[in-house]
Amino acid sequence: MGEDIVVSGGGEATLVWVVVTAVAVGIGLLLLVSILKSLLHIAEPNELLVFSGRRYTMPDGSVRGYRIVRGGRRALRTPIVERVDRMDMRLIPTDVVVQNAYSKGNIPLAIHAIANVKIHSDERFVGNAIERFLGRSVQEIQLVAQQTLEGALREVLAQLTPEEVNEDRLKFAEKLIDSAEEDLNKLGLQLDTLKIQSVSDDTGYLDSLGRPRIAQVLRDAQNAEHKAEQEIAQAQALSHQRAEVAKAQAEAAILQKRNELRRVKAQLDGDAEAVEREAEAAAKTARALAEKELQAMRRELEKLRLQAEVVIPAEFEREARAIMAVGEAAPTAEEGKAQAQVLQMMSEAWRAAGPKARELYVVQHLEEIVETIVGHLRSAEVQEVSVVDGGDGRALASYAATYPAMVAEVMRALAESTGVDVPAILSGQDGGRGSMPPRRGGTIPPAPLSAGR
Repeated sequence: MGEDIVVSGGGEATLVWVVVTAVAVGIGLLLLVSILKSLLHIAEPNELLVFSGRRYTMPDGSVRGYRIVRGGRRALRTPIVERVDRMDMRLIPTDVVVQNAYSKGNIPLAIHAIANVKIHSDERFVGNAIERFLGRSVQEIQLVAQQTLEGALREVLAQLTPEEVNEDRLKFAEKLIDSAEEDLNKLGLQLDTLKIQSVSDDTGYLDSLGRPRIAQVLRDAQNAEHKAEQEIAQAQALSHQRAEVAKAQAEAAILQKRNELRRVKAQLDGDAEAVEREAEAAAKTARALAEKELQAMRRELEKLRLQAEVVIPAEFEREARAIMAVGEAAPTAEEGKAQAQVLQMMSEAWRAAGPKARELYVVQHLEEIVETIVGHLRSAEVQEVSVVDGGDGRALASYAATYPAMVAEVMRALAESTGVDVPAILSGQDGGRGSMPPRRGGTIPPAPLSAGR
């Protein structure tokens, strides 16, 4: 049991040792990271790191007491031995103002320029900046650059006339840059841009210089304007002349085209009239042919119409009449046969009666005969009669005697047509002529007697 206690105590000690060791390793790692972080320096793209504290051999074999790191690169600082300083590489805007700076000819001028300077990026001159401005503020660098540029400005201005300064400011700025470049290189500074804002003077010299120039410019402008007006007038005249020529040519061309148009139109009109005449002739021919065909069709139609309205109905009517005549003739034929039989029987009766048969028949039917004759005479109407008497009174008597004469004439005509002389029979002058002579097959027509009834 005692051995178990010893083993247990040894395990706890080991565990504690492991934990302590782990903690110590962790702390050591944290300390190492913290130390490395404090020793590792990274240069921003717009800054310069200067490591100093020991001797450094440059690539060209020279020995310096510092080294430079820039452009986003990193480097480790040797603890205790090295020191790291930072320098700003950004632009430093600087106003350069010079008052009463005498130009060539002793004319005082006032110049205002804007310059942008920065720490030089060339390896040859950056050491000058480190030696002069390491640990200095931006304002101090700006003041040194301003003073240097003002001195260079006065130096350049003394070499130029006011006219040269005012008229060619770009040239003035280039000379100023060339003059200040050597001094700035010694300072380790670089002039990025420089612009002349204004050039003026208190004596009015520049204004007086501008008056003749302005007058000359105005005069040149007037001359140019007059010249332009003349050129415009000449151009207008030339244009007008060209326009007149072009107008005349255009009118001639238009006239020619019109004549051509008239000729073409006349030709087209002639062709159109010819075509129209041909069309009219063709139309008349076609109309005549159509009229002829129409007349033929009309004749055929009239023929068919007559056939339908006249011939066929006439044939139908003729056939119908024939059929009706046949139907109507049937009773008449039968009646004629009956009358023929009656007349035959009467004739036979007259033959049997002897010579006095006719007188007997006339006497029996005398009333009917006379009535028939008188009836026919009565139907004769006399509208108006003019009697002219010779003075002896016979004219009226003669007119009155015409009625008996008419009766006698009718009797005579009856005797001539039938052979029955009624007056002779009544007066007994028949002369024994015997029986009535037969007519039409030996029969006496009863038509006059029956017609009188």
